Amino acid sequence: MAFGTETLKYSLDAGFFNDIEQTEVRRSDVTAVITVSRKSDDYFQLSIECTGTLVIGCDRCLDDLEHDVDTVYEIGVKLDGNEYDDSRDELLLIPESWRELDVAPLVRDTVLLTIPMTHVHNDGECNEQMTALLTDHAAEGLNDELPDVEPEDEDAGDEECVDPRWAALKKLKENN
Repeated sequence: MAFGTETLKYSLDAGFFNDIEQTEVRRSDVTAVITVSRKSDDYFQLSIECTGTLVIGCDRCLDDLEHDVDTVYEIGVKLDGNEYDDSRDELLLIPESWRELDVAPLVRDTVLLTIPMTHVHNDGECNEQMTALLTDHAAEGLNDELPDVEPEDEDAGDEECVDPRWAALKKLKENN
């Protein structure tokens, strides 16, 4: 590539994200615009701008959930000897002998890192049937406020515990 800037545009479907390994992406309508600027004989600047929508599963009701993608990742690429080194976020070192750089993993990671750890619909938007099933099968008292409990005082003798959980633990200890 001569000195200057080149821009490439790609449409990313779900197959792009699930090609290497299965991800949580069900459908995708994401556009990636990659701008490559050659700054010197051995240094390039990459800018990866991704916008669009991913469809992933809701962690609560399992229905489709749309996730908006709008992110930019910039990284320098330097030709440097014979070693490949991607240990730094802002600089990628590649062997001087390389004539191509596969940017697909960089684009893939840029988009996938926008997905939050937990992805659920806003309150009231989850599948009502699934929400009802979850409510029916939830453990009783799971969300009740637990009373303050202090461990049993060793000098208290055989006094009964205030909290029934301590009594159950005491029974287990006595039976073994």
